[in-house]
This record gives sequence, structure tokens and C-alpha cells, in this order.
Amino acid sequence: MIRCIDVHKSYQLGDRSVQALRGVDLEIADPGYYAVMGASGSGKSTLLHLLGALDTPEKGTLEVAGQQLQSLSQRELTLFRRRQIGIVFQQFNLIPTLTARENIELPGVLAGEKVTWLRKRSKELLEALGVAERAGHRPDALSGGEQQRVAIARALLFSPQVILADEPTGNLDSASSAKLWRLLADLASEHEMSVVMVTHEPEAASHCRRIFVLRDGRVTGKIDTEGLDASGVASRYQQLIRAA
Repeated sequence: MIRCIDVHKSYQLGDRSVQALRGVDLEIADPGYYAVMGASGSGKSTLLHLLGALDTPEKGTLEVAGQQLQSLSQRELTLFRRRQIGIVFQQFNLIPTLTARENIELPGVLAGEKVTWLRKRSKELLEALGVAERAGHRPDALSGGEQQRVAIARALLFSPQVILADEPTGNLDSASSAKLWRLLADLASEHEMSVVMVTHEPEAASHCRRIFVLRDGRVTGKIDTEGLDASGVASRYQQLIRAA
């Protein structure tokens, strides 16, 4: 599903170069719910942008859903991202003037899909995610949890092999967050896809099957979460950080 070998990425800030990723090695071979966990500045958002075909690495091999991304042109990256990868952002990124249904259908409209298929597919997704009764409402009439479910439905429109979630519960209350973590786990299981969540929260990461710990632009270790609650994850995370 996902493979990174010695992936590097740096950015130019004024007159200095900042290395965001310094040789990331990471492999996810099976469907499931995974987390990339790290502190602010660890490189986790940069890694998610690369995995989501929103940017390209300077060095190394980056493979997602069987495609080596560094070999694609910008147009090919756009088409690949639209069909093979679903991205869920912390800020929801819904179009405020569109209804929930229209937001879900928008990627399909841009791809030239038939209206009949889009209407059927958006209805299926709205029902599956428990927000069918909110189909005609704009984002400002939806709760944070409802907005994030609509954003997830939009990400699922083309049944991608990989879903990437960037701090997806950062703007949600604890009850809505817990529901969303369970929802992402269920999606990974039911649809046999890889869901990769970027987070700094042990409680969020504890719902995942495996956690990749990122520090200073490198993967410093992995945590298998079986038998661990949030405090157990936090303890193992600190051990790996101290040992790095």
C-alpha cells in the first residue's frame, strides 16, 4: 500500500534551508488503521503531503497504492490523487456555499463524472456515515462532527485504496473525536483500505493498529498497540523519543 525508502524533503525559508524529512523509511503492506505520531516540527505533515501527492520528495522512493509518485508529472499526480487517495483535513476544507451533498460530489464534477452516478454515490455515502438528513445543509449549519463526516464522505467518493487524515479531530470535542476514531477504524476494516492518521495525541493513536513515531524528520520506531490504552501509548512513545 505505502512504501518510503530514504525519503528526503527540505524547504527554503528566507535565506536558509530547513530539512523537514531526513531519510524516512516506512512501509505499510496491509490494509488497516495506522498512525504517524510526532511532535510539532517532526515532519509528519510534510510526510502526509508527500503521501497524498500534494508534493514530491527531493530524494528517495515514494510508492503509494502501487505507484511510484516521484515519476509522475504534476498533471499525473493530480489525477492519481483524485482517484487513488482520499485526504481528510483538520479544518474540514468544505466549500461554504455548497451543501453537504454538493461538497461530496465536487471532485466527481471536476472529473467529469455523470450526475446520475454522483447523486447515487453521494446518497450512499451520506447514509453510510450517518448524515443523510443533513444532505441539503451548508457547512455553517452542520456541527463539527457532521462537517468532518461530510469531508470523509468526499474523500471516499472514488473508493480510494488509501485515506490520509491530518489531525482529523483537532477541531472536535472529545465525544465527537471518539466517534470519528472508531469510524476511521471501521472504514479501514470494512473496505480493506489503508487509513493513515497524522496525530500528536496518544489517545487518537491508541485506536490504530500500528504507530510510526517520527522525530526530527526520521522514523525512530514503531508501536504495535495491541493491549495498550492511551497512557500505554504515551509511555512507549516517550521511550522511543528518549532512545532516538
